Amino acid sequence: MANTARPAVPHVSMQRAGDHAATTRHLFLLPYLIVFTLFRFGPIVVGWLISLTRWSLFGSPRWIGAANYRALWHDPLFWVSVKNTLAFTAMAAPTLILGGLALAVLLDQPLRGRHLARVLIFAPYAVMSAVVGVLWNWLYDTNFGIVNYYLGLVGLPSIAWLTNEHVALAAIALTTVWWTVGYNMVIYLAGLQEVPTELQEAGIIDGATFWQRFRYITLPLLAPTTYAVVILTMINTGQVFDQIYVMTAGGPGTATLTLVQYMYYQAFQTYNLGYGAAVAYATFVALLLITLGVQRLFRPEAAV
Repeated sequence: MANTARPAVPHVSMQRAGDHAATTRHLFLLPYLIVFTLFRFGPIVVGWLISLTRWSLFGSPRWIGAANYRALWHDPLFWVSVKNTLAFTAMAAPTLILGGLALAVLLDQPLRGRHLARVLIFAPYAVMSAVVGVLWNWLYDTNFGIVNYYLGLVGLPSIAWLTNEHVALAAIALTTVWWTVGYNMVIYLAGLQEVPTELQEAGIIDGATFWQRFRYITLPLLAPTTYAVVILTMINTGQVFDQIYVMTAGGPGTATLTLVQYMYYQAFQTYNLGYGAAVAYATFVALLLITLGVQRLFRPEAAV
């Protein structure tokens, strides 16, 4: 009988070729890893070390260990900034998430002008934060602002939007929603493109209403997208700074003093660099805990 055995496969040569390809890939990644280490991971480590020192801009750093973190616990301004950050997040985040979803669902329908509407809603997100702050300062102006002008047309009194300590934070939250809701809308629109049309058509054939199709088909399939939107929104609202710095600088009084604003105040206005770094890392830990908490609300398969 003829020998029909297959020739031996050159395993050693194939393994060497695979090792060579892996080495080549690692070499291509090396420049990015170097840049990441120097400009991302490096500052994280250095910032944490600074938070363990007492360091004024005009002096040398002195190692004090965890004293800055212990001082935070007894710092009333720190807790005011925590309260304001939580209040801002509670006002802005739900509106950004639900508003982005509602706009995406609406503009995913075959409506005339929907493409123009998408552009107009997303356009504010492309505007610089300083421009947004200055623009809304004009809109909120007590005497000449267009917001109070229209309130007067319907017989309502003018409101000191940015100088009333009971209203200022809500006014900035409204500005933030106008500015960034288009970003969440775009993410949800991308998620809606992944919902199979066959399932929607099957729901229509079975007599399901629009709400029933949304509740039992669209919304469950949007779980990974919702997870991403919730995480990004919580992080962004938890580290709000730009619009507050431009519009109120933390005022009136401490009504809009948030964690990042307080970090900026400590590090770059009073030049207490070590204490400012401690505020920054306390903010990081708080956002990390919030992120982990949100992650537990979603099923493992919903995480992205």
